[in-house]
Amino acid sequence: MKRIKLILISALLVGVAFSGCSPLKKMKKGADQVKYTVNPPVLELIGDEVAITVNGSYPAKYFNKSVTMDLTPVIQSGSNELAYGTYKVQGESVKGNDKVIKYDGGSFSYSAKVTYKPEFQQSELILKANAAKGSTSLAFDPIKLADGIITTCLLVQKDGKATYAADKFVRITTDEYSADIKYGLQQSDVRTAESKKAEIKEFTEAVKAAKANDRVNFKGAEISAYASPEGPLDLNTKLSNSREKTGEAFFTKNFKAAKVEEIVKSDFLKVLTTPEDWDGFKKEMEASNLADKQLILRVLSMYSDPIVREREIKNIAAAYEEIKKDILPKLRRAKMTVNIEVVGLSDQEILAQVDKDASKLKLEEILYAGTLVQDNNKKLAVYQAAARTYPEDYRTKNNLGTVLLNLGRTSEAKTALNDAKAIANNDIVKNNLAVVALREGKIAEAEELLTSIAANEDAKYNLGTIKIIQGKYTDAVNYFGSQVEINAALAKLLAKQNEAAITILNSVKSDDALVYYLKAVAGARTQNNNLVISNLKTAASKSAALKANAKKDVEFAKYFDNADFKAIVQ
Repeated sequence: MKRIKLILISALLVGVAFSGCSPLKKMKKGADQVKYTVNPPVLELIGDEVAITVNGSYPAKYFNKSVTMDLTPVIQSGSNELAYGTYKVQGESVKGNDKVIKYDGGSFSYSAKVTYKPEFQQSELILKANAAKGSTSLAFDPIKLADGIITTCLLVQKDGKATYAADKFVRITTDEYSADIKYGLQQSDVRTAESKKAEIKEFTEAVKAAKANDRVNFKGAEISAYASPEGPLDLNTKLSNSREKTGEAFFTKNFKAAKVEEIVKSDFLKVLTTPEDWDGFKKEMEASNLADKQLILRVLSMYSDPIVREREIKNIAAAYEEIKKDILPKLRRAKMTVNIEVVGLSDQEILAQVDKDASKLKLEEILYAGTLVQDNNKKLAVYQAAARTYPEDYRTKNNLGTVLLNLGRTSEAKTALNDAKAIANNDIVKNNLAVVALREGKIAEAEELLTSIAANEDAKYNLGTIKIIQGKYTDAVNYFGSQVEINAALAKLLAKQNEAAITILNSVKSDDALVYYLKAVAGARTQNNNLVISNLKTAASKSAALKANAKKDVEFAKYFDNADFKAIVQ
């Protein structure tokens, strides 16, 4: 009898246990009735994170009122797992603060992010569920939600674009030499003292030197004769005409004696007369220290009639005495001007000097020389010579830093650019220091520098690159604008503008393997098999790294079993 009681008690306990587990088992058995969706349908790396939104819908009479459930999305690659945070749901009779799923049915939406790890590039997103009722729990079978992970954003080129500061080299420049002879009051003869003064000698020697210089060409000569604005106009007209004749005679004799006859030939020399030199008067007045200077200048601005002007100025008695002494004598003159053009070094001559000794070039010549040299190592030598020879000009240090960046010598470039910054902390230098920060992985610092300047095309390119890294693809597209660059095409791809990306890639001048790889990606997205295979074949032949990446790139998931694809990536 006692043994029978024990058997009955044991059976009762088993029955109770079975009764306690049956709701969980029932839910596990009917788990296929629950509908799960995930966005994006294929996981994608954006910035440094993989974000998901999981939506679940439970049918009526499924979710037991007393059950709680832990839902954990997990990225799985082989034996490796990368788990998102657990989301909890509960039946309507459970006392708790989690999402309630009613017995009549219900749904949830859960969003989360995890930091990407490279070993999960080729992976699956599964959902692990664990249900509990009281102290009893039951793990459900994992459910696959999506494939992953698209990592196309990692193809961004992070080097950035540095900017050379422009030279101001002009091959042909213009200049002029001039001198004048002064006349006495109402006189037109050339005084001996005027003909022998130092100014005339220096003028003559400068013109003679120009003639002897093969790089100097005479472009014109002019003699202008003037009378000061005092006295009757008729008298001043006669004086200016007479001074033109004596001035021309003097300069003609002077330059014939100097054997520079060509500048005083009648078909080369122009002669002009100005009876009343009010312009010269105004210029001399502006440069003077006369007490009534502003008053006299106001008279000139108020009246255009020369008679009225002279009368009003004479009314300022004290000032007029100073004018007669210090201003008017300077206006009684004949001035000769010789215009020249100076032809600078040719490109070939500049390059020859670079090979010989770049430091012998003038500042603008040596900066221009850097633009003529294509090889970066030779360009480096030019800018090193420029920085040594002209250390006070920020452009030499900036351009040295730029070529060092282009050679991948970031640390040395940073030193040169900081030297440039100490001279001129302008937009060009800031852009280049932003490139340094970008290469050092200091994205926030690079962005701060770039957003503080009036962005040129290089700065916009760098900002676009930063926005790709940050996962802000629409912003990236806007910064790149119409630039035809690999990163600009990548931004279009990441923003799902596949056809626009193809257009850019077809126009990019670069023959880099990445151009062809991105075309293959665009082909996969637009179901263009020929575009995929032909371009991937070229990319793989040019880059072993891209060939290896293609083998596990989820962009090509539909081609993993394709024979042509396999032949390329093997």
